[in-house]
Amino acid sequence: MVTARERAWAAAAAVPDPEIPCVTVADLGILRDVHIEDGAAVAKVTPTYSGCPATSFIEDAIAEALRKAGFEARIERVLSPPWTTDWITPEGRRKLRTYGIAPPAEGSNSKRALFGKTSVSCPRCSSTDTERISEFGSTPCKAQYRCRACSEPFDYFKCI
Repeated sequence: MVTARERAWAAAAAVPDPEIPCVTVADLGILRDVHIEDGAAVAKVTPTYSGCPATSFIEDAIAEALRKAGFEARIERVLSPPWTTDWITPEGRRKLRTYGIAPPAEGSNSKRALFGKTSVSCPRCSSTDTERISEFGSTPCKAQYRCRACSEPFDYFKCI
């Protein structure tokens, strides 16, 4: 038998990221917890970064998903510990790559990943012969790259 908590988690976890719809909030690791408290489903959400323009939209979408699943919904924004790209699930990384976005190449706690030259593999042909075109891609959390092997441009989800 499925518990209320499991139903609430499933509803919240299925919400897609509005900027990268191939992944869910669970895939990105920003959905921290869902529990039942005084009859309400409480979802704990950590934004990817403090200036993320999609944070309120994501919280509203999770609340709506919980209401559609039959729950009174409450969202709690959790800022500590801060989200890092280490929280992206293996399934989320696979979905990003399939969608054409290179997932973070290294752990966010790596000084090389944060401040050094990062080797980024092309999500289309897997070549590491790539070059950064712009520090910013279609969203602030991504950089624009080009593959020298297949000549395709692609976004790289930066290590945060």
